[in-house]
This record gives sequence, structure tokens and C-alpha cells, in this order.
Amino acid sequence: MRIREDYRTAGLSPRERALCDYAVKLTATPQKVGASDLAPLRAQGLSDTDIHDLVQVIAYFNYITRIADGLGTEPEPDMGPRPAWAAKPRG
Repeated sequence: MRIREDYRTAGLSPRERALCDYAVKLTATPQKVGASDLAPLRAQGLSDTDIHDLVQVIAYFNYITRIADGLGTEPEPDMGPRPAWAAKPRG
């Protein structure tokens, strides 16, 4: 549950932290992602194929979330409320 609330304080490995940092940036501010954002991933041993796969997974989950948000679908009951960092504005 600590990862869901704040992955930065969840005691992740450096590799896991790099993956999460990249996923958050690509999700929240995709226009700000650039080649320099790949350096931390490469430093953790990710290959071009690994990075491609990572981007595909991030993009897929963002796509599905946008569909659900666009249709007003609420999360499954067992998912619990959105953490504060992921809360979307209502209105």
C-alpha cells in the first residue's frame, strides 16, 4: 500500500524507483519527457527494448484510464480511493 500512497517513500530499489519516476513523468507531463529522461533507466540496465516495453505499458494504462475517465467509470470497489497524488479534478 505504501507504493500506492507515495512510491518515493516505499523503499523501492533504485531500478524500481527509476521506472516509477519515468512512468509518473510520462503520465503527468508527457510534453516534458526527453532523451535525458532515459539516462536513469539506462543507468539501471534497461535496454532499448526494455524502455520500449516500459513506454508501451505506461501508454496502455494511460489510454485505458482516459477511456474510463471519459465515460465516467468509477474504479472497482476493491481498488479503493485514488491516492492524493493521482486525484483528478472534478467539476
